[in-house]
Formats: sequence, C-alpha cells, structure tokens
Amino acid sequence: MSRGGGGCCPSMDLMRSEAMQLVQVIIPAESAHLAVSYLGDLGLLQFKDLNADKSPFQRTYASQIKRCGEMARKLRFFREQMSKAAIATSTQFSGTSLEIDDLEVKLGELEVELTEVNANNDKLQRTYNELVEYNIVLQKEMVTDPSKQVKLGSLSGLVPKEKAMAFERILFRATRGNMFLRQEPVDETVTDPLSGEKVIKNAFVIFYSGERAKSKIVKICDAFGANRYPFPEDLGKQLQTIQEVSGKISELKATIEIGLAHRDSILKNISSEFEQWNTLVKKEKAIYHTLNMLSLDVTKKCLVAEGWSPVFATSQIQDALQRATVDSKSQVGSIFQVLNTQESPPTFFQTNKFTSAFQEIVDAYGIAKYQEANPGVFTIVTFPFLFAIMFGDWGHGICLLLATLYLIIREKKLASQKLDDIMDMMFGGRYVILMMSLFSIYTGLIYNEFFSVPFELFGKSAYACRDPSCGDATTEGLIKVRPAYSFGVDPVWHGSRSELPFLNSLKMKLSILIGVAQMNLGIMMSYFNAKFFRNAINVWYQFIPQLIFLNSLFGYLSLLIIIKWCTGSKADLYHVMIYMFLSPTDDLGENELFPGQKLVQLVLLLLALVSVPWMLIPKPFFLKKQHEQRHQGQQYTMLQATDESVTELEEHQDDPHHHEEFEFSEVFVHQLIHTIEFVLGAVSNTASYLRLWALSLAHSELSTVFYEKVLVLSWGYNNIFILIIGAVIFLFATIGVLLVMETLSAFLHALRLHWVEFQNKFYEGDGYKFVPFAFASIIEEED
Repeated sequence: MSRGGGGCCPSMDLMRSEAMQLVQVIIPAESAHLAVSYLGDLGLLQFKDLNADKSPFQRTYASQIKRCGEMARKLRFFREQMSKAAIATSTQFSGTSLEIDDLEVKLGELEVELTEVNANNDKLQRTYNELVEYNIVLQKEMVTDPSKQVKLGSLSGLVPKEKAMAFERILFRATRGNMFLRQEPVDETVTDPLSGEKVIKNAFVIFYSGERAKSKIVKICDAFGANRYPFPEDLGKQLQTIQEVSGKISELKATIEIGLAHRDSILKNISSEFEQWNTLVKKEKAIYHTLNMLSLDVTKKCLVAEGWSPVFATSQIQDALQRATVDSKSQVGSIFQVLNTQESPPTFFQTNKFTSAFQEIVDAYGIAKYQEANPGVFTIVTFPFLFAIMFGDWGHGICLLLATLYLIIREKKLASQKLDDIMDMMFGGRYVILMMSLFSIYTGLIYNEFFSVPFELFGKSAYACRDPSCGDATTEGLIKVRPAYSFGVDPVWHGSRSELPFLNSLKMKLSILIGVAQMNLGIMMSYFNAKFFRNAINVWYQFIPQLIFLNSLFGYLSLLIIIKWCTGSKADLYHVMIYMFLSPTDDLGENELFPGQKLVQLVLLLLALVSVPWMLIPKPFFLKKQHEQRHQGQQYTMLQATDESVTELEEHQDDPHHHEEFEFSEVFVHQLIHTIEFVLGAVSNTASYLRLWALSLAHSELSTVFYEKVLVLSWGYNNIFILIIGAVIFLFATIGVLLVMETLSAFLHALRLHWVEFQNKFYEGDGYKFVPFAFASIIEEED
C-alpha cells in the first residue's frame, strides 16, 4: 500500500521504508502446511492473527503444537545428556530426512531406550558406590585380635566429615553416654550412593547395649545421612566378606563401563542427526503456530490468511504459493489478493551488515512511522563524526581501528561462535566502531594529537622564535615566518601558554556551528516529511517558523563566528548576543562586525518574535477547519473487501480516524506545549552541543596528563626499572581510561545528541516493525 506523494528526496533505500501492502491469501486445507512452510523459507510475509479472540487451546492446530512441544522436550533431554557426556553435536546434516511423524516415533523410541539405559546405569552406579563404601568400612573396622572381640551390639558405616562432630554429640546425648563411638577419616573422597556427589567421609563404628539404644542410633544415623553397613563379628567371615565385596566391585565396574559405552554410542548416533531434528521440530512448531493464526473457512476446506508484505515481494509470494499447490498435488490453487485498508502498515528497511547497526541505533529510540524520513541515513556519517569530535586523537583512533579490523577480518568465525554479552555487542557494532575510528583519525589529524603529542606531518610550523630567549615555549616570543599550517592545528600551539584559550575558543565555536547545522538538517527533514505526506499545514505553520526562529538567533550567531574568523575582528560575541535582546537599539561600537549589523539584528529579532505566535496560533484553527470539511459529507465509507471475514475484521479494527471527536482545546494545548518545547529547546539544544567541546577538552587533557606525568616523568629518572613501571602504567591508563571509558562516554553523548537534539526536530518514531514469518529468524532467536 503506497502512501503520499514523493519526489522531494532522491531515491534511497534507507530514506523511506519499503512500500507495504495488506494481502489476503486463501489456501486449500490440503496445501496449507506446505504453503506456510514455503512462505517461512521466503520470510517476506507478516501474518495477522485472525483468531485473537480464541485461547491457544481452542485453536485448530493445538494438538499438533502440543506434539511439537513434546518432541522439543525430548530433544532438550538429549541435549542435556550429550552435554553431560561431553559429546558435541554435528553441524553437518546427513542425507536422510525424516517426516515429522516418523521423527516423533523415533524420538520416542530413543527416549525410552536412553531412559532405560540411564536408569540401569544409575542403579549399578549406586550399588557400586555402596560396595565401595562397604569395602572401606570393612578395611577400617576389621578386628584382627580375637581377644578384643566384644559381646556388645555394633553398628558401622560412613558419615560426612563435616557432620562428624555434631553426629558424635547427638549420639552421646541421646544414649546418655551409654555407647562407644570410634571414628577414623577416609583418605580419599567417596562418591555418596544417594546424591552421587564426591564427599569427604569418616568411617565409624558404634558399640551399644540394648535394642532401645539401637533404635535411637539408627534414627540418628538416618537423620545425619550416615550410611550403615553390616560388619561380621567373626574374623573368618570378615576376610570372606572382603573378598566377596572386592569381586563384586570389579564385576560392577566392568558392567558400568559397558553400560556407559552403550549410552555413548546412542548419544553419538543422536548427535549426528540432532541439529537436523531440532531444526525440523522448530519449523513444524512455527508452521502450526502460524496456521493457528489463520481463520478456517465455513466449509472447513480452506484457510484464510491476512498479513503485510512489501510490494516488491508480490511475485515471490505468488511463486511460493504456486509451488505449494503443485508439490501438495492440490487440485485447487491458492488465491492471492491485495486488500484496501486504512490501517497503518509496519515499517521495513532493507539493511545489510554495514547499515544494520546504524539502523538499530535509531530503532532503539523508536521505530519509524511508515515511510517517514529515516534518520539512519544521516546517522551513518553524523554519529561517528560527532563521536570523533569528542575523541579526536589519531593515535587512539588507530588503536580502535586495529581492534575493529580484528573483528571484521574474523567475522565469519566469530559469527558462528557463541559470544558473551559485551563481545557480542562489540561484534554487532563492528562497522559503527570502524567508522568511529576512521573519523577519530581524521579529527585527530585536525587537532594534531597523537597520544597528546603534536607532529609536523603537513609541513613546518608557521611560527619561529624571534631570538634564542623565547625557548620557554610562549607565543609572545614567536613570529610568523611561513604561510599558515596547511592542515589542522599548528603544532606550535601545543605546550604554549595560549594553548587552552586558543583550543577552547576553536572547539567551542566549532561545536556551535556543527550543532546549528545538524538542527537545521533536522528541521529540513521535517519539510521533506510534510511534502511527502502532503501536509501543507506543517510546511507553512511548523517548518517555516521553526527555520526562521532558529536561524534568526543561532544561525545569526554562527554567521558572526564565521565573519569573526574571516576578518580577525576582536568583537565580543557574548556581548553582541546578550544586548541584541536587552538593548537592540544601542550602537554596537567596537563589536560591530559588518556595516548595517544593527538593522539586521533588529529585523532578525522581530522575525524571531513573530515566528512564535506563527507556530502557536494558526495551526489549531486550520486543523479544526480541515476536520469540519472532512466530516461535512458522509462520515464513514465502507472499505472494499472480497470476504465477509475481512469486512468484519476491518469494521472492528481500532482506527484513530474513525468516530473521533475534534477537541479544539486539546489540540491548542498540544500545540502550545510543542511551541514552548521548540523555543526553549532551541536554546538548550544549542547549549547541549557544547558537550562536544567539553569532552574533547577532557580527552585531550587526560591524554596529556598520562603522557607527561607518567611516561615522560618515568623517562626522566634514567632508570630502566622505573621506565618499565611507567610504561606499564601508561599502557593500562590509556587502554582502561582513554580507550574504554572515554570511548563509552563519547558514544553515549553522541547517542544523546542524535536522539534528543537532532531527531526531535522531525522524527515521530511511533511506528511498529515489520516482523515477517521467517524460519531463519525463528531458529536464530531460539538458539
């Protein structure tokens, strides 16, 4: 569905979102599954939910989704088992492909087999652990002297070492001291039969008298997780038991190893097919979720789908539907038709790996309204440029460039790996960082700073010492002996007494010029939006007065800055701007930069004052008149539709233009707020661009401090040990503060300047994103 006229802007892929259309597809039931599958492969159709009033359990394909969910659960179980066995999944698909019904049967059989193998292995492992513990008890507690055998009752076993002291105290209190406990630590950790965890334990034997004491001791042993084992009193039986237990341990160990080998063979067979099965199940589940969004025809022989698609995708969608009809051997083809609607379409920009990160910066503020001018086009250049103004140092820029080149060169390998959050964020924005580093090198060359050190890269300095006595690096002893330095700041300014005043003045004025230029660009984009949507009111009563107001004040200030630079005048621009408001009729005196300046200022001030009511008053009245004209005739018109369900749906859709009442007071208050916001914002936004100067100064001064107070200072000691320490401190300070913290700070400030100062001049950002049904994105999200 195409909107508005165009032609005011050059044709650019990112300037306006793709033309969208609302389409209806009527698919025979026998080819519906295959048709949705082919559309999922294509990924250019966003389905609308035509069953929003139904719960998930009331929908047609609820049982199929339940089946897919159960298969997904089995696959998660297999993944956990492979992870425990340290078996990696194979990314290469085998040639054999299963149907979903065959896969369901196979997954069920494999789960039963694997569960049975695990249960047997667990049972054997538990028996093995119990026998190992029993063997330890027999070894520790074996009585070798028959004369020491006693006729008291005894219990023996193992207790966790951390509970041994409490175990002994409770036993003593419960039996009132009528027992004898002997404990001995076990040298190695023991696998507990119940928990399966490695635990440090003590072997114990308790001698007692009477059944009552025995019952108490048994309960205490159970409470403390002490495993009890029978201990034969006869020495011969002890030796025989030890031999039997040792034999059983050897047998069980061999049996467990065979069981684990069998389990690993099952898991290896699963791993070779796992990714293929997992993808198939995800696709099937997504297909049935989508089919549940389609409405069932009265005859239950066909499904009706509605959704948004780009206009350019029409032939591709029709081809996919035709292939589905042929492949499913359906005798009736699918019907594809475009619907007329008043609903606002979703926004879709075709981006590549370079432009996607810049578009995401804009989308984080808000998704563009359908076909409004996209700030992402300008963000590709303006964002890294504003960052570089604050980060201007070509040495630091080269460091950033090397880091991002590493990410770009290895992007194929890194894209296939699972990265942590910070690394993933850097990898996603690698081309943003690339542009930031290139612009930082450019602005660093202009500032003539390489880790705060100036170089004569573009010729000799324009200044030289008048005599040898000017070696204190002050400009007072310097005279101009050559033409001006050809590119950037003359290196002689660095380290001079005039460095800070000169660079502060330069960077502050540059910040204002760049800020006013970018705000004017934002206002110009509001004109292109108004022309594109054929909104003459916004052109005459928003764009023109905003342009006049901003340039009458801050455009004029920018002009004065340029004139002052060109003429070398010593006029005080603060004085000029302040008294332009306080005393507009007074003579300017020495602050006059050009003839007739006083008259120009009076005219500009008058235009600025006139533009405020121009923005405020006419627009609400014209909107009211426009509303009355729109509703003089028939208020509502029926939408053209070819199906009753579509007509019913569109009658119930919540369109803001239907049944609306024009509240003049609300419109006027809104316009008042908008006018006040722009007038105050023109001042605050211009001041906000001074952050370019402030952060550039902070970056330069920090770099100078680290260089002079760490590296140069350590070099002055003529001690290799101190020099190494100084170099290490300088390296970590440069990386940690200047390349990490300062990069993040400059990035966030550039982000704020785009979101607040630039985009609020024209960008509404109240649209919604085009989210097509695509297998690629579904699989990627779930992974």
